[in-house]
Amino acid sequence: MVDSPVKSSSKISKQEAYRSEVLNDYFLAVLSREASLLGRKEVLTGKAKFGILGDGKEVAQVAMARAFRKGDWRSGYYRDQTFMMAIGECSIEDYFAQLYADSDNDPFSGGRQMNSHFATATVDGDGNWLEHTSRYNISADISCTAGQMGRGLGLATASKVYRQAGTVQDREQFSKNGNEICYVTIGDSSTSEGAFWECINAATVERVPMIVAVWDDGYGISVPVEKQTTKGNISDALQGFHVDENGDGMFIYTARGWNYPELCAAFDRAARKVRNEHRPALVHVQELTQQQGHSTSGSHERYKTKERLQWEQEHDCNVLMAQWIIENNIATQEELDDLHARAVAECRMAKKKAWDRVLAPIKAYVADLKAIYADLQMSEVTELEQELSRMISPLYSEVIQNAKRLRIKLKLHKQLIPAALDDMIVNAEQLAERRYHKHLYSETDKAAIRVPVIPPAYDDNPERLNGYQIINKFFDAKFASMPELVAFGEDVGHIGDVNQGFANMQEKYGEERVWDSGIREWSIMGQAIGLSMRGLRPIAEIQYLDYIMYGLSPLSDDLATLRYRSNGIQKAPAIIRTRGHRLEGVWHAGSPLGLLINSLRGMHIAVPRNMVQAAGFYNTLLQSDDPGLIIECLDGYRLKEAVPSNLGEYTVPLGVPEVLQEGSDVTLVTYGSCIREAQTGISLLAGTGISVELIDAQTLLPFDLEGVILESLKKTNRIIFMDEDFPGGATAYMMREVLETQGGYYHLDAKPVTLTAHAHRPPFGSDGDYFSKPNPEDVYDAVMAVAEESGLV
Repeated sequence: MVDSPVKSSSKISKQEAYRSEVLNDYFLAVLSREASLLGRKEVLTGKAKFGILGDGKEVAQVAMARAFRKGDWRSGYYRDQTFMMAIGECSIEDYFAQLYADSDNDPFSGGRQMNSHFATATVDGDGNWLEHTSRYNISADISCTAGQMGRGLGLATASKVYRQAGTVQDREQFSKNGNEICYVTIGDSSTSEGAFWECINAATVERVPMIVAVWDDGYGISVPVEKQTTKGNISDALQGFHVDENGDGMFIYTARGWNYPELCAAFDRAARKVRNEHRPALVHVQELTQQQGHSTSGSHERYKTKERLQWEQEHDCNVLMAQWIIENNIATQEELDDLHARAVAECRMAKKKAWDRVLAPIKAYVADLKAIYADLQMSEVTELEQELSRMISPLYSEVIQNAKRLRIKLKLHKQLIPAALDDMIVNAEQLAERRYHKHLYSETDKAAIRVPVIPPAYDDNPERLNGYQIINKFFDAKFASMPELVAFGEDVGHIGDVNQGFANMQEKYGEERVWDSGIREWSIMGQAIGLSMRGLRPIAEIQYLDYIMYGLSPLSDDLATLRYRSNGIQKAPAIIRTRGHRLEGVWHAGSPLGLLINSLRGMHIAVPRNMVQAAGFYNTLLQSDDPGLIIECLDGYRLKEAVPSNLGEYTVPLGVPEVLQEGSDVTLVTYGSCIREAQTGISLLAGTGISVELIDAQTLLPFDLEGVILESLKKTNRIIFMDEDFPGGATAYMMREVLETQGGYYHLDAKPVTLTAHAHRPPFGSDGDYFSKPNPEDVYDAVMAVAEESGLV
């Protein structure tokens, strides 16, 4: 930040203090602009791959920063560099380190995200929560347009929970009476996304302290606002949401993006209102410009008229702020010129330092590799040696690629591989592991796969209850013992969900902890993410598994990637609860596990066969800091089960299949509701002499970490993978894990088999279900076919 132009004094006037603040804001605006200008040049000269820059948004963002308080949260847009600089969370060197994808020096993502995707640490290296109330909290950005809306809704909802739920009032590490605001920033064109409208509606209905700042520069890449938004104006389009005489709705403010005092006043008014009244607000920042176009991938001269380009030059927010400063006798032109010159010098120096930090270790690797070539003195590798010498500012990967090709060439000519070359390549792989492959899941002692296993305990004559009664009893125990636990979703609150798992929970623990949501799966998932980032333990419900498609984007783009894209400095241990598998009809009987497995790496996926197992998975995940999806069986709610005496404590380990029935001839692997179909099918084999070993996979992410299925295959030498997903879905995934990853291929005496649903959703009715999904007779036929092929019968 700039030093105050006013001489330091223990007693300065308000006028002098204001002058210092204004000049500091101006300096930050021109410093950020210089970073944008240099950033574009660094991309176009090849030092960086891509740049998305914040030019034209500077003055609005320093104004927003003035209203932002420690403890507040930001769920933002990828042009907020000036704001981050203004709150002191992004230096110019940090900015360029991320632009250069410097894994060692990018503090926001460790080189994993493109520039201007920010994050601040919310956990320490051991996964323990930091104190959020004394920090500026920046939730890790994503590129998906409007994707930040759901997470922002959840972060704001947490303030509401902390203010209203008395049982969490003592958690001052995370909140001070719910006074924290979540600022959501978004480009105007992204307000066309459905996620924006869904979250605006939810924030207004649920009345949460969220400020949505819309940066409006008139375009969405090349598409003008008139083709994006009704009336060509998002604040006009939202007038129906404006707070009415009954106190329903949200506050709506507008300000021009080049008018510094107007912007400061708008954000100050919005923050005061939202903080005091716990109601959302929208600040529509209009008449912004984009001096260098949308990004480094194109030129805005292609789609903007000469008149528009001229208007943008005339309404450059930095230029107009300077004019305002001079007109109001805050500083002279000479003083502003000095500040501008200082900003240019500081930015260039910081850029050079950032680039030197990138190059230094690469130069060392180049020098080491050149020394290896010099020692070899081989004409056969001269071309590779020359290729290395021609490299100017090479990427680290280019140097290692050259080293690997040298090793290949030496092997081809049957030459001894220098130890230094082998060491270089090994070190490179280890470095790549740290830089690019860590933190997909928790690596701390709180990781879900490290939760201690506590088996269920049963009395001599255990109580037997229906599945829904067991899960209801379990939730009651957890709400009583975990004040940070909350649950919400469609029909979760008043009626206790459609299958009564949460029955009476709202009445017993309050609407602040168990509540109903509208029919809005996208934002329910977003709320779960934000709530879990603030120390709460949400269980967010999607009513049926098929409906998860509406919420897949925030799960896949945001929740599953959060720990990875923040390089392990943030976590969101949300639990998503749903129910599925066998029911009736196209929209209530899907089991798209193949889709989910490949979309949700970074989350755990549990597929319990009954409610006792489901409760065990909840216990495991609630002790961990990993996010998870638990899919309960629809046909399990009315099945009687014995109730463990330690219902609230026992855990089911993730990634550990269970052998339900031992056998010697064929291994049958399945999960969820298909377990019961398989058990019935196996019973049909009585008298055939064929012995089937039935294994419940239990979880698909992770899958069989201990090789339980492989050990079974070693014994039976024959295997069938069964589920009710489409062909090529989760069964294909399980087959690869066992045959390729675990090496099960070498133990086969017969062709491996997948038994799946047909390639369409089941038509309505029980007949459609029977003929569309694997049934007991299909199990019998599949086992007998494997047995006949391998000569067992």
